[in-house]
Amino acid sequence: MTLLLRRPEVTPVAGAIAVWAFFAVIAGDTGFLTAQGTANYMEVAAQLGIITIAITLLMIAGEFDLSVGSMLGAAGVLMAYPVVELGWPLWAGIAFAFLGAAIVGAINGLLVIRTALPSFIVTLAALFILRGVTIAFTHDVTGGATQVGGVEQATAGSFWHSALAGELFGLPAAVYWWLALTLVATVLLAKTRFGNWIFGAGGDPDAAAKLGVPVARVKVILFVLTAMAATLVAAIGVLVNGAADVQQGQLKEFQAITAAVIGGTLLTGGYGTVVGAAFGALIFGMVSQGIFFTGADADWFQAFLGAMLLSAVLVNRYFRRHAQER
Repeated sequence: MTLLLRRPEVTPVAGAIAVWAFFAVIAGDTGFLTAQGTANYMEVAAQLGIITIAITLLMIAGEFDLSVGSMLGAAGVLMAYPVVELGWPLWAGIAFAFLGAAIVGAINGLLVIRTALPSFIVTLAALFILRGVTIAFTHDVTGGATQVGGVEQATAGSFWHSALAGELFGLPAAVYWWLALTLVATVLLAKTRFGNWIFGAGGDPDAAAKLGVPVARVKVILFVLTAMAATLVAAIGVLVNGAADVQQGQLKEFQAITAAVIGGTLLTGGYGTVVGAAFGALIFGMVSQGIFFTGADADWFQAFLGAMLLSAVLVNRYFRRHAQER
């Protein structure tokens, strides 16, 4: 029992079951329990969950990235503009967006390492810079709009359109990307040397460095992966909606951090799991869609999420202290 209580997945799994049961009772007869209702909250969870995977790995390494929301909006424009306006094939537009994301992630990581500034400050600055540049560029090329449209017509019939925005067995493609990446990241974290380096970088970076862990390189790689995860979600969102929207990623950085914390990841680094983060994202999806199915004011979503965050932190602390005392 003590070993079970020490697992960071305990709280999010129990929370996900409780949230599902709550909305099954409250909104079960209004669509929450239907196949479409399930697909709806799974899609929301998947798009947030993909970002949360990378955010969780970065938080375990002791860092934050507040620029992922702006990166999401910027990557969408980087992908859509050359495809729609310049006639690039979809794969080239996607590759261009990932290249841009890799550069931004590397810059964030190098700035954090070289300046020794808190990643909170560096990536907060990146959030404003990316969002400002993206809005200004989009305004210039569209004549004042905040969207780059025409993506659906330009990408119809493309393999990558089906792979990123299609459906299989009634579930959006994003869900399968989320599950696959969760599995890969779980294995990476639990079964590889790089996973051990991530825990070392967040738990005690000085001691890890003395043992030969390339702490700086690990953190830069994780910043790059975080930006690329945001780009994957951006590509999915652009193809699903048929347009790139500058505002697409607003608040995603805080939602991803919230999902990671609900999933058992510590803000201080060195502790957490990808599986727990996946359940944190699932809770987010169920709450956002569950409130919709109840017919309640959508503003209650923020209050519910805040309560879940505080409850998760308190329960996690209780379980860890109880397990340590035992």
